Amino acid sequence: MSLVPHLVRELAAGGPADRFTEAWLANRRLSEHTRQAYRRDVASWLHWCAARSVDPLHASFLDVNAYARSLEARPLAAATVARKLSGVSSWYDFLLKLQAVGVNPVGGADRPYVSRDHSSTIGLTPAEVDALLGAARQASGPAAVRHRAVLALLADLGLRVGEVVSLDLADLGTERGHRTVRFVGKGGKPRRRALTPAAGAALDEYLAIRGAHDGPLFQTASRARIDRHSVFRLVRKLAREAGIEAAGQLSPHSLRHAFATTARAEGVPLEDVQDAMGHADPRTTRRYDRDRHNLDRDPAYTIAAARARRDRA
Repeated sequence: MSLVPHLVRELAAGGPADRFTEAWLANRRLSEHTRQAYRRDVASWLHWCAARSVDPLHASFLDVNAYARSLEARPLAAATVARKLSGVSSWYDFLLKLQAVGVNPVGGADRPYVSRDHSSTIGLTPAEVDALLGAARQASGPAAVRHRAVLALLADLGLRVGEVVSLDLADLGTERGHRTVRFVGKGGKPRRRALTPAAGAALDEYLAIRGAHDGPLFQTASRARIDRHSVFRLVRKLAREAGIEAAGQLSPHSLRHAFATTARAEGVPLEDVQDAMGHADPRTTRRYDRDRHNLDRDPAYTIAAARARRDRA
């Protein structure tokens, strides 16, 4: 931390904050995707401050409120504004710990309300997931084999796209009779999941073409790691081929939502789905469950059925 005093002086003098932001990010266990998002969020705030001659080290909650209103006027969704302010708040928390600022101005700001039940991700029904996988099976060529394996991990395991593209060949293994995949989940947590027979078969087909050399599991023809953007394009392309109406709005996260909804609909306990998805808070898992408000699942029916059985006894 010997660079910290110098970085604080540099920021206070109006110098570039890039190195300070990197020091903040280096102190966090984050995926590269999250790091990039945080960089953009802080850079956006600092650019706004510079355009209005606001010293970020002496910004008040009123400044943050004005910034938030400017984001909403673009317009950005409430969830997006809340996420951007969360990144800036984390940045200020780091400054606060280093005594570079006396208070986190985001703490007193008027953040937009975002319901914990809200998710902007477009979900998929089980039939649509089947159609998507069917479109992947109909394609041909080496890339199509890789695509089928990628889709299998997204659909059968509900992995995040960042977790899938970050996999290496060495992450595949076996444990107590289960074929497994190990990866680093959100927050830098090491995790493992069991491969379904279908996912294992799709991987075997792909590995027969890929070869046994070390490195990224999912590779391009030049052996470079595939990126998340290519997976986004793949999901939408296959969705169009499958005739899914919302194809242009889908993302790999749509398959993660479908995983949670289908698991709950099939009677998998909430805590098991929560563990599989790597959620620290069960409320997050419930938000992914698109069928949670289905009146067929109202516990009143279960209680009434139990009472009827007692009456018949």
